[in-house]
Amino acid sequence: MRGRIWLAAAVSVGVLSGAEFFPLAAVRPGLKGTGKTVFSGTQIEEFRVEILGVLENVGPKQSLVLARLSGGPLDSAGVLQGMSGSPVYVDGKLLGAVAMAFPFAKEPVAAIRPIEEVLRASVPAPSPRRMAAALGEGNLARLFDAPQDVLAPGGRLVEIATPVHFGGFTPATIEHFAPQLRALGLEPRQGVAGGGIPPAEMGDRSLLQPGAMITVQLICGDLSLGADGTVTHIEGDRIYAFGHRFLSVGATELPFARAEVLTVLPNLASSFKISAAREWMGTITEDRSTAVAGILGRRASLAPVSIEVRRRSASGVAAASRYRMEMVRDRFLAPFLLQMAVFSAIDATERMFGSATIGVEGEIRFQNGAEPLRLRNMYAGEFSLPQQVSLATAVPLAYALQATDTLELRDVRLVLDAYDQKKQLQIDQVWAWPRQVRPGEAVELTVSLVSGSGTEVTRKATYRVPVGMPEGPLYFTVADGATTNLSEYRQLLGGGARSAAQLLQFLNSLRANTKAYVRVWRAQPSYQAGGEEFPSPPPSLAQILARAQAALGPAMASAGSKVAELEITAGDVVITGSKTVQVDVRE
Repeated sequence: MRGRIWLAAAVSVGVLSGAEFFPLAAVRPGLKGTGKTVFSGTQIEEFRVEILGVLENVGPKQSLVLARLSGGPLDSAGVLQGMSGSPVYVDGKLLGAVAMAFPFAKEPVAAIRPIEEVLRASVPAPSPRRMAAALGEGNLARLFDAPQDVLAPGGRLVEIATPVHFGGFTPATIEHFAPQLRALGLEPRQGVAGGGIPPAEMGDRSLLQPGAMITVQLICGDLSLGADGTVTHIEGDRIYAFGHRFLSVGATELPFARAEVLTVLPNLASSFKISAAREWMGTITEDRSTAVAGILGRRASLAPVSIEVRRRSASGVAAASRYRMEMVRDRFLAPFLLQMAVFSAIDATERMFGSATIGVEGEIRFQNGAEPLRLRNMYAGEFSLPQQVSLATAVPLAYALQATDTLELRDVRLVLDAYDQKKQLQIDQVWAWPRQVRPGEAVELTVSLVSGSGTEVTRKATYRVPVGMPEGPLYFTVADGATTNLSEYRQLLGGGARSAAQLLQFLNSLRANTKAYVRVWRAQPSYQAGGEEFPSPPPSLAQILARAQAALGPAMASAGSKVAELEITAGDVVITGSKTVQVDVRE
């Protein structure tokens, strides 16, 4: 109710202030109007609009005005990427924003988002609910909403793709992430932006008018990434743009700059504008389904990021490349942006194919004195190593930011050590002696580790069976860090909300790839409560825990109750694989 009152008040204020709106109810086929956008430089130019009709209820309480555009480069190039949000006026009154178009259309026919719906973007509302990232996540882009489309007479209307300009990123990075970005309604552009970083001071807000071009800057520095759109309406300090969602992240804080259009590039698939950011103008504070809204003059708080890639040789560090940048702190965007930045930093320095190893060491800090998220791991392979390392770096951050709403990103520091050989050992065989023991006796494990060249390394570990342990099978699983983590964090992840401190403690306790872990366990149920494990509880306690955790699913009860854990080291190498042996405990 408060939102509807606010929206009515906003429309009334717009009328009283002279920025009159043309109501959707008055739209009729055949009406003529004008639109405003930038085709070159910063000069706002007009184009012609002919109203074709209204598509009603195409979404939840949403309608679209179908129109034919003409004038300037639109006659030959069609509807342009980057003109999303261009305001359209009928009888001098603001009707709405250019928002959608027909793919591969031969004529510049577009759909206009009514201004009543554009203004909803600034109405306070809960952020959209979405699936949180899991530690086994393989595609962070799927956490964002897909673009809207509409079935219309003659074909399918889709949101005009938002051009996203990459500066300093490698072509392989753009190619790798392009399918994910396009699925979100974004069109990656490499080497066609003007580049550069806007000056630190805010620009003159009088230079920004409806129809002007803006760039929402997600990363700036040695690497830069910005998304282009057009201003629809300005009312006081409030600005509305795009005419559709950017990524629908809800309440956010994304800096935007006034942009200059260098040229329009006609394209058979979809024509687009080539632009360059000029000066900071404010901050986008809302990213909703019908538009983005922001505040002029507000400075966004960005997170400093440093990435150092060092090439290692037998004699030490042979070369180093350093990247300094700032990126948005948004809890959904930041991990995805970090993944792309790490991928590009590795790809720019190291080869994509061939045997290689990359060690990761770093720290991700949060506001309000929370414990930092510490990254220390190693990865080896023969191809797709940048993909593996960048994802493994970004996923813990995504999980931390989305599993609790109390953490806010502060800064990121990463050091990556690259080696030209595959430093990896495979767990080949495991022997236990003796195979039958009494409580109080020791079991000696011998683990055989084999390299890709066939070189064998053996390691030993000793476990003493506790006095009083009941008779029955006792299992020893020797596994790599990822496998050992998987056997335990399924229960922890299903345990519901936890404090930020517990969450970060859990993430920092995840095992690294550079050791083998001996999990000593028995085939008895184990339960999780408050992040703590209760192996083989008494029957009365087991019944209570089972009832309390029934709603969380069967994954909360482990198939094996861990008795102890040992570590096996083999030097600065990656260990992979898993083997299990059984020992019988007898009195």
